Amino acid sequence: MKRAGQRVVAGTEAPQTPQTSKKQKTSLYGSVLGDSAPCTSMDWGSLPHHVILRVFQFLTLVDRARASSVCRRWNEVFHIPDLWRRFEFELSQPATSYLKSTHPDLIQQIIKRHADHLQYVSFKVDSSTESAEAACDILSQLVNCSIKTLGLISTAKPSFMNVSKAHFASALTVVFVNSKSLSSIKIDDTPLDDPSLKVLVANNSDTLKLLKMSSCPHVSPAGILCVADQCHGLKELALNYYILSDELLLALSSEKHVDLEHLRIDVVSENPGQAEFHAIKKQSWDALVRHSPKVNIVMYFFLYEDEFDVFFREETPVTHLYFGRAVSKAMLGRIGMNCPRLIELVVCANGLQPLDDELIRIAERCKNLTAMGLGECEVTCRGFIEFVKMCGGRLTQLSIMEEVLIPDSDYSLDRLHLEVSKHLGRMWFPDMMPTW
Repeated sequence: MKRAGQRVVAGTEAPQTPQTSKKQKTSLYGSVLGDSAPCTSMDWGSLPHHVILRVFQFLTLVDRARASSVCRRWNEVFHIPDLWRRFEFELSQPATSYLKSTHPDLIQQIIKRHADHLQYVSFKVDSSTESAEAACDILSQLVNCSIKTLGLISTAKPSFMNVSKAHFASALTVVFVNSKSLSSIKIDDTPLDDPSLKVLVANNSDTLKLLKMSSCPHVSPAGILCVADQCHGLKELALNYYILSDELLLALSSEKHVDLEHLRIDVVSENPGQAEFHAIKKQSWDALVRHSPKVNIVMYFFLYEDEFDVFFREETPVTHLYFGRAVSKAMLGRIGMNCPRLIELVVCANGLQPLDDELIRIAERCKNLTAMGLGECEVTCRGFIEFVKMCGGRLTQLSIMEEVLIPDSDYSLDRLHLEVSKHLGRMWFPDMMPTW
């Protein structure tokens, strides 16, 4: 009997020895790695650094740490700076969170050996104050950092708001002062304040391009105006409406500034019925659009119906509108008259009056509209088809809940989807659940 795996040879050809077989196998490794000469010996520990580095880039942090214990060479690659440019710290309390927290030993190793390698950093914290304070403690130790992007993310309630303002500001100051190359910052729902913004501007005014700071109650209009006056490369900005001002829009429209690409404004009712919203002048909006003609102006509304009075009474260059609470017919009528740049509109709720006329006016006046979503509203089938017919194939997204549509004498729900599909140029059905 032939032994398993033994090659049958003819004539005087000698059978292959285990040594020859091993040599051919390692020569195959050599060809894969790009070596022209056969390699006489090869094992995992002698793979080139760039190959091990490539392997590590496909591994999760936990698997990468385990792989680093294979041998000294793999451990050396584990600490190559390229592997530590991007890192997300996960901080949670085991009793209250589903997140897996980054091991404290690894955090200390990063602070000691890789703080100056970090460039793209985020902190993901659970709802506990302890986790937010731990994130601030880590930030306070990054004295040799050269961070380019920084994100502070609360996965549940905004736990950073429970940290003392002094502790939070001190931690951010370390990064703002030492990085000097920050280009993107996302610090929503935090106790950020005006003095911290001044430190940011003083050290990163030439590099800052994106700033997201919605729901930062300690920031004033003067604080954000300081950013607009000094950070001339700013391309994206997200903030609450209460710190939006005519002065800010005019500052962003100055000749020194690059074109703004994205402006997100959250209009949130903090104290229903206790605060009036200020109006922004049409001249200020016009100045921004003249300077940045392609800017996307996105507004998220979470107001009660009696709080909308100051909005959209004049032409407003908003491009994306989202209403998270009920909005009146009168307000939708104003949008149709005064929002000619509108691209996307989502209405989560309205009263029980059909919105046919308002939708038709929006279709007539908003020639750029390509996306529409309707939730707890009412529209007759005839009115809805007229709206779709006027918009035509430019409606690339159309998400309408089935219960929104009211059958009439001309159209049933069964016939409706055929008519709408015909005007859209693709098959369409109403949604059972909203998809926005």
